[in-house]
Parts: sequence; C-alpha cells; structure tokens
Amino acid sequence: MLRIGLTGGIGAGKSTVAKELAALGAVIVDGDKIAREVVEPGTPGLAALVEAFGESILAADGSLDRPALAAIAFTDDESRAELNAITHPLVGARSQELIDAAGPDAVIVQDIPLLVESNLAPMFHLVIIVWVDAEERVRRLVGSRGMAEEDARARIAAQATDEQRRAVADVWLENTGSQEQTRSAVRRLWAERIEPFAANVAAHRPAPGAPQLDDPAYDLRLTGRLWLTLGTDAASVTVEGAVATVTLADGVTADAVAGRLADAGFAPDGADGATTRFRGSDPGRGVTVQVSAS
Repeated sequence: MLRIGLTGGIGAGKSTVAKELAALGAVIVDGDKIAREVVEPGTPGLAALVEAFGESILAADGSLDRPALAAIAFTDDESRAELNAITHPLVGARSQELIDAAGPDAVIVQDIPLLVESNLAPMFHLVIIVWVDAEERVRRLVGSRGMAEEDARARIAAQATDEQRRAVADVWLENTGSQEQTRSAVRRLWAERIEPFAANVAAHRPAPGAPQLDDPAYDLRLTGRLWLTLGTDAASVTVEGAVATVTLADGVTADAVAGRLADAGFAPDGADGATTRFRGSDPGRGVTVQVSAS
C-alpha cells in the first residue's frame, strides 16, 4: 500500500487534484467529506460541538450551520483547538476504516486540509502540497464560494504558512494555470512517480537511479518517518543529505525490521548481498538507510 498525503491552503484547488488521482486509480479518503459525515444530525460529533459552542451553530433543520461555527471557532486559537479536539479523533477513526477496506495494493490518497498543522506528514510515503498564492485563494473563495473577504482571510491566516508547507512537501504542485494543465501535471506525476513507487513498495525493491535532490528540509522529514516506522526498535536515528544511520535497540536485528522498512518505502539493497543497507523505493528521490545493531 502506498499512502499519499494531499493538502494545501483553503481555496488552493485540492479537489481538482484529488479527482484526477481518483480517475487514475487512487482511493481517495477525503478529510473534508468525512468531517461533514461525523457531525451529521444525530451523531455524537454534532452533539459535542453544540455542547462546546452552543445551539447557535445549528441551522433551522438541526444540521450544522458551518458558517456560524466558523464565525466562532476561527476567531482565536483556543476555540480552534477545541474544535479540532472534537473533530480530529472522529475523522481519524473513520479514515482508518476506509483505508483498511481498500486492500494492501491500493494507492491511498488522504485529502487532509490540516495535514501540516496536525504534524501528520511522517505518516505518508509522499506528501503533495497544492499551492496557489494567498491573494488568488481569497479571490476564489469570495468569487466561487460566496465567502465574505474578511472570513476568507481569517481562514487563510488560521492555516499553515507557505514556508511550513514547503518544509513537509515531497511534491509541490502549483495550481496556477487552467484545470487541464493541473490535470496534466497530475497525470505526469502518477506515471513517472506514484505508479512506479507503489509497484516498488509492493515488491519491496529499491528504485534504481533515483536522483539526489537539493531539499534541506527532507532530512527532518526522513527522520520523522523512520522514527514512526521503527518506534522503540530504534535507539537512534540521524540523517544528513538523505542518508540515514539507524542504530537499533538492544536485541533488535536488521532482519526483524526489514519488512516494516520496506513497507515504508525503504527496501533492502540486495546489490552486494547486504542485509543492513536499505534504499528508497521512490523513483523521484534517492535515499539510503544504514541499519546497525547497538
């Protein structure tokens, strides 16, 4: 299974990218859709929101009045944190149900608006950021969604900055042209990177000839992904220039963690029979992971 995190600022056009990925065969787990589902009338999620923010967030038919909730929840950090504490666990549980049902060979694309803010990037083989500058997003939100400009700017200000998104981006997808140009870029990404990456992960093999990229922020991302993959089986993880050195905890062998590393996109390098060196399965980025006992 290849897991991709898809995110970007509100109004950036993630839905266009997600639709094209779905047409190519990906299973889309839509965070916004699930977030609506878990607060439908009669759900524990809606009851919790009413208890936290009052009955003024309800429409006349008993459903959630989203603009009313946004007017309260996005005004300060405390209110936003309270909203997230209610909805995030519910969305996470439902998302996992859909992932489990997709099957082991699926390409899962999780469309998560607050992926960066929630520090979820290490969960994914790839993180795709869909980008449009803030002023264009304001114009889109006001023009196509009918949002008041003040509300649009407040929503944008409450989300991650472009710098924070760049720090977690494996793919930076600029959605500044036509929809067809964006769809074409997604098709190229699928053919050249996602599809072969998924095949490599399924076969537990490295990607031959993957390029070394100039991406200083990647070392921190790789560190997080290795810690998440290995957990307490790792005693230390250090990374420099997309080359990771992992020292295993006492009693843990490289063979014991090889399967988990391969599932995470770091396959055993069998070129010289080594069982302690792993290379990335991503054809878009060269990675080396050297594993040793403590």
